[in-house]
Amino acid sequence: MSQYNPGSRCASCSRAHITPHIPDRAWRDEDVYRALSTWDFARLLRLVRRRSGLSQKAVRELTGLTQSYISELENDRKQVEGRETIIALLTGLGIPADLRQLLLAPLAQADAERSSEAVDPALPWTPARMVTALDAAVGGAVTGLNRRSVIAALGGAGLTQYVLQAAIAPTESIAATAREGIRISDQLLSSLQATTDVLRQADASHGSGTLARTATTHLKVLLGLLKEGNFDETTGRRLAAVTADTAIQTGWYRFDSGAHDAAQNLLLGALRAAHASGDSRLRAGALSFLAIHGYSVGDPRDAVTAARTARQVIADQDAPALHAMLLTRQARGHARLREGRQAIAALDEAEMLCARGRGEDDPHWLYWINPGEIRGQAGSCYLDLGRPEQAAEAFAEARDTLAVDDVRTRAQFLSRAATAQMRAGDADGGCTTGHEVLSLVTGVQSARLDDNLGSMLIEARRFNTAAVARELVERGQNVMEERAA
Repeated sequence: MSQYNPGSRCASCSRAHITPHIPDRAWRDEDVYRALSTWDFARLLRLVRRRSGLSQKAVRELTGLTQSYISELENDRKQVEGRETIIALLTGLGIPADLRQLLLAPLAQADAERSSEAVDPALPWTPARMVTALDAAVGGAVTGLNRRSVIAALGGAGLTQYVLQAAIAPTESIAATAREGIRISDQLLSSLQATTDVLRQADASHGSGTLARTATTHLKVLLGLLKEGNFDETTGRRLAAVTADTAIQTGWYRFDSGAHDAAQNLLLGALRAAHASGDSRLRAGALSFLAIHGYSVGDPRDAVTAARTARQVIADQDAPALHAMLLTRQARGHARLREGRQAIAALDEAEMLCARGRGEDDPHWLYWINPGEIRGQAGSCYLDLGRPEQAAEAFAEARDTLAVDDVRTRAQFLSRAATAQMRAGDADGGCTTGHEVLSLVTGVQSARLDDNLGSMLIEARRFNTAAVARELVERGQNVMEERAA
């Protein structure tokens, strides 16, 4: 497998530079082990930095934390709090794999003191817990309940802890050869994966509304095989991989339908299945959709945490397209936080990686990443940053790359483009694009698309003295009423 260093080149220039590195010897000390096992991050940073001889500036480059924050942390004037800071520090420093279990020690102790049946981040990442989590998530998706008595909605420090465990918890055996149930064959798994792939491609055309229930049924079949099937270690990991991919897609369909809590529960379960499969790319995929959840309806800081951790998880993969996609998720989180410099830096790096083309390890399910997708995500970032002129320009550069058959994706994209044009003062151009959107949406079921149509019409009402805007608003209202019927 090719080795890929995602930090080997500047995002803003073509000049290569050497990334700082903490040598293994800096970690081999009893005091370092004790700091890890007690989550004493300030002490850990002091010890590792001094033993490696790195400056605070070098640590800043590794972790993304500011130099003033690093200084105050080392001098006990600040504490490492939840969300992205924990992830930025631990993944940035590059903890050796054999020391990662030390981080789970305080979590295991907390678990022993907790008498709850909830599927929360402190519980072990075992195949049995994976099935329990997905069973509960599927039940909630089918009934429309959040199932909060079984899976607590996560955010902030809780989500950070969950994400961290996905990155560092050891993968346990999944073989189930003593059962008398159906023996899982490669042919069966190929057929089940093909069903997931067909649903994925249909989503881009028709939206989630027609797919969510079908995908949930498909996921229940896979869970039945996990609970009752007979499989060895290799087949079991492949079954977990198909389950993870299906759960990710099912979570996405629920999210696109507006069922945000049910979607998050499915994605959290999908992350467990991806972990059980041993495929780091699937873990990154699940984290990427949790990032969308974060910047869309949750805390954008959770989006940054999930995306950055996902990149660390696949650091040893030759997967420039996957890294580029994750960087766009990170950029969207930064943009929602109005962190313009960080958002643009992430987008610049995404464009550079996308230009490399597909790598040896880029997954088959990531077929849709191209320069136009990156520019489209840049347009959305510029909208969130309050730069409509730049947003309109980015959308214009991207629109020719849109696949004609991907109707839902095209309508979603163009609705944001119309909003950007009108916010930039181009009423005629925005309304023309708006009419193009309205001609596409018949039969497409997507709550996210409806939200974007609503935003587009709000912008059009600002130009109510113009006939072209009044015409768009009137037509748009009729279309929205038909979609709601």
